[in-house]
Amino acid sequence: MITLDHLFSVLPLDATTIALHKTNDRRTECRFITQVTLEQYHQIDRHSRFNLKPELRGTATGEFLPNADITIEAVLQPDRLSDLSHCQTSEAAIAYLQTLSETKPDHPLLDTESWYALRVVQQQASGEVGYQTFWAYVNPATIGQADFNSETIVEGMIRFFREQMNSSDHVNLNVLEDTFSQIASSFEEWLDTAFEESDRAITEAIDEAMDTVDELLDTITEADEEFTDQEHQTIYQAMIDFFTEDDWSFTKLHGELTLQLAFQGKTDRFFCFAKAREEQQQFVFYSVCPVKVPKSKRRAIAEFLTRANFGTIIGNFELDLADGEIRYKTSIDVMDDSPAGERRSNRLSAALIKRLVYLNVLMMDDYLPGIRAVLNGEAVETALQQVEG
Repeated sequence: MITLDHLFSVLPLDATTIALHKTNDRRTECRFITQVTLEQYHQIDRHSRFNLKPELRGTATGEFLPNADITIEAVLQPDRLSDLSHCQTSEAAIAYLQTLSETKPDHPLLDTESWYALRVVQQQASGEVGYQTFWAYVNPATIGQADFNSETIVEGMIRFFREQMNSSDHVNLNVLEDTFSQIASSFEEWLDTAFEESDRAITEAIDEAMDTVDELLDTITEADEEFTDQEHQTIYQAMIDFFTEDDWSFTKLHGELTLQLAFQGKTDRFFCFAKAREEQQQFVFYSVCPVKVPKSKRRAIAEFLTRANFGTIIGNFELDLADGEIRYKTSIDVMDDSPAGERRSNRLSAALIKRLVYLNVLMMDDYLPGIRAVLNGEAVETALQQVEG
């Protein structure tokens, strides 16, 4: 049985090439390069296929457009290279993977977790946009090779962090430090998976990288006091405190004051995002519909959501006409106006967050059956009546 993590259930086989590399008759690297549509990329992105974890992504240079393919380049986990030792050409490797998918669909080579995305880019009229991942700086294929040394990891990690810092006018140290912790955790988890016994040089490299990056973070503390000031972190910290206390699992998106969460409804599980806009003193929460709307249904869904929004007091449905994404948004501005005309921050309480969050997810959960009904051909009025009846 082919699972959702199966390589060829995610990648278009006819748009995929494989590059094999050898050094001194020893297989040292295997990469695939594939072209996917924006919809296919969203599927890969949503489930973090090919180890595309949020904390391991570099800063994006632009937004992907719906009318051009997206290129994904990934490298195979080192301990799986021996499985392709008999393949001498790219064509042979692809043919072998296809044979495995038919005869041994559970083979680790076909598991997207065995592949590590290096870069995700799209060619646009203005140039190339996209991002590189942590693995482009610390390539898994180089770890454990004969010429490996501790500086390899250190230099790669430092370059990755420097580029994250250089991409922003201000550096949020809390987010940056948390990102480093998550990367270190993911890196150690990968080492446990890729190697039965970690090489001493690898262990030393991890320790040295941690110490070096910690020192780097210390050197920028004074220059970025604006982002370490507690007043600037009020909303973000309030978000973290609430979701921790309310027993939600969440991921902190690196470089952003945003949390990614998931909610299990009556029939569907969908992703949510909590965002702090510190400068504007605003809290925003989104529930993202688990199904995308095809072009042929967007007019009907737009009517359905417009009718659903009418009379709604708190929050509203949104439809992205470019890619068919539906989300429900609730938000609040907690900035007060003082008598002197100067705006001052007002505390975002757990009670306010809870009201906005649960109203939000329940609205998405309640209206999902109606959205699916319209997608399946039901009349808008009938679908709405079924939901609101």
